[in-house]
Amino acid sequence: MQWTLNYEETWVHRLNPAFKLVFFLLLFLLLLFIHNPNIITNITVVPLLLLLFSTGHQKKVLLILMLPFLLLFFSSASSMMFFGQGSTTWWKWGLIHITEESFYRGLHIGFRALNFALLGLLFALTTRPVYLFYSLIQQLKVPPRFAYSFMAAVRILPVMVEEFQQLRAALLIRGVKKKKGYRRITQTITLYAVPLLSQSIRRAHRIAVAMEAKRFNNNERTYYYKPTFSKFDLLFLLYTAIGFGVAFWVGDTFPYFDSTDVRQK
Repeated sequence: MQWTLNYEETWVHRLNPAFKLVFFLLLFLLLLFIHNPNIITNITVVPLLLLLFSTGHQKKVLLILMLPFLLLFFSSASSMMFFGQGSTTWWKWGLIHITEESFYRGLHIGFRALNFALLGLLFALTTRPVYLFYSLIQQLKVPPRFAYSFMAAVRILPVMVEEFQQLRAALLIRGVKKKKGYRRITQTITLYAVPLLSQSIRRAHRIAVAMEAKRFNNNERTYYYKPTFSKFDLLFLLYTAIGFGVAFWVGDTFPYFDSTDVRQK
């Protein structure tokens, strides 16, 4: 079953996976402490440019992948705008109450969620799981038995989806009809959940026995893949620092919105 996307490898793919993971987690924490909607709006440009021009994927593929995150942006922003609290009322109709404070807070939450989504998508599209786990073992000293176990779990997920599709096709060929009401829940558990769960347990047991036989509990190992730090890590660090610096400066010097701190009432 094909689960890969065609892409051209760029300099972002050559970043050290462990460095990328830790750095992205730090960016997530930094976004939590930014309460100026002008700044967080500008910051959105930094991961967006990398996503559009440095992932090596086709633009139409990126747009399709970004559609759920755009929906997340509008849903999170609108929920705060329509039902938030504030003293300066802009528009009120029934339960909907849009105030100046709720508008800026909704905008801030929406852009924060969008930044989280863009960074997560950027990491997922430019990081191979195999390199990530090898980097975790070598750079962050994660025990091999844990790293290889997670790697095996990631590899099993597409297999489970493929088995579900095969099982559904086999039931359709045999003429099994879908029941209605609460009987459909029982039918789903009996025909899908139980076979898939039992098969996953057997596969997990075989993998565990194989890992134990190949001494994956031994810390002294040699590796085929050896991720290292390179000039691309420094380039990414400089790009992010300059991008965030410009975003902070423009947000403070040329604010788009009147609010500079959504925590203020």
